[in-house]
Amino acid sequence: MLSSVIIIGLLAFASSKPCDTSGSNNELLLSLNKDLLRSLEGQEGVPNPSVHLALRLSNYHNLAKESEHLNRLKNILHNDIQNSLSNSQPVVGRMALYTLALKSSCYDLTTVTFTVSETSETLLTHLKKQMEQEKENIAFSQRPLTNYYQYSLGVLALCTSGVRVNNHVSNKLIKAVEHEHFKHGDVDSIDTYAMAGMALQCVKDSGTHVQNAAELDTALSKIKQKLLASSRTDGHIGNEFSTGLAVQALLAMGSPVAECAASMEAMRTDARSNTYHNPMAISQILPALQQKSYLTVKSKECLNEDDTLVLEPVDPVVVLPSMTKVAVMVEVVTSSGASAVYSVDVPKGSSVLEALELLQGQNVGFTFEKESSLWGPFLSAVNGEQARQSDRRYWHLSSDGTALNQGINDFKIETTQRITLKNTSY
Repeated sequence: MLSSVIIIGLLAFASSKPCDTSGSNNELLLSLNKDLLRSLEGQEGVPNPSVHLALRLSNYHNLAKESEHLNRLKNILHNDIQNSLSNSQPVVGRMALYTLALKSSCYDLTTVTFTVSETSETLLTHLKKQMEQEKENIAFSQRPLTNYYQYSLGVLALCTSGVRVNNHVSNKLIKAVEHEHFKHGDVDSIDTYAMAGMALQCVKDSGTHVQNAAELDTALSKIKQKLLASSRTDGHIGNEFSTGLAVQALLAMGSPVAECAASMEAMRTDARSNTYHNPMAISQILPALQQKSYLTVKSKECLNEDDTLVLEPVDPVVVLPSMTKVAVMVEVVTSSGASAVYSVDVPKGSSVLEALELLQGQNVGFTFEKESSLWGPFLSAVNGEQARQSDRRYWHLSSDGTALNQGINDFKIETTQRITLKNTSY
């Protein structure tokens, strides 16, 4: 059954037109680039290293704005990571993305340091230590301190920075692929397979993984098989928001561009319909649409770069609240299985976050808390019950039984529906 799915997927790719470089596609790439640059202007809180990485991997640049963002990363994000290290909190994902962002700007990584217990060590030394802690936790409990997506990011960041990845560290990732440990609930995490594919391809390209070379090749083959088997008839791999990383991984693992043509066309169609209004989402599709991957960072030289990208003034858009109201049922399912249902009327087009804020304002016993992430705010507590990463729990959101693939600030409510918030484990 699996082989037939793969064959169908390959035929779909082969029959699609290859990635063309027509004027309309170039205009789209420029538009996405400008959207990312504009996102920096209204960025609050900790700056996003993934956005910087995408801007630096692009063919088009506004070097002054990129330099401003680099300075924000070196100050605000740096201090955020420093605080996490000082409080002994796992921070491998942010540290890895910070490393990749700095590397994409050809910044001297040996000059970046963090201080823990009055000892100052370089960014890469701390990243290696974080990966050792993650590896030890896998040996102890069969899973990283964080998750395999962040673990893969750590391997990728070290490898692209020219650091030899400890065989024991990469072997843990190979075994996780072999035993299919990349799950989000009961579903394969395509994002994790994609990131692991880029990480292990980098390890293979470095030529340092002489132990179990056959196992490394088998893992890469399995990742590619998983990605191709997850291809939908509309070209998406997994869903609209995992396709960018999946295409990056396939390109990094040697797939010809023509094989990814259907997926690239799907992303272009989504971009034109404004599906990717979240900067994090744009930062993952932009490299793929330019036939690049995060592995490109390894050979980045920052020489003779284009500096012609100019942001035109944009008139502020005033969005008037809709006069049409839609009824929303909000069901809360706790970790014990207990359920409570609330109702609230919201203006059509409201986000889930806005709906929850309106519901909380009704004082009917519903409360929630949120935390920030690179994808935007996410639920951390509902009615006083936490769902923390340290407890391997999260709030799973669904609309009329279908899992949401967008964040609470991105998913818009257009019709009457039932939103379920379920405290579940992974």
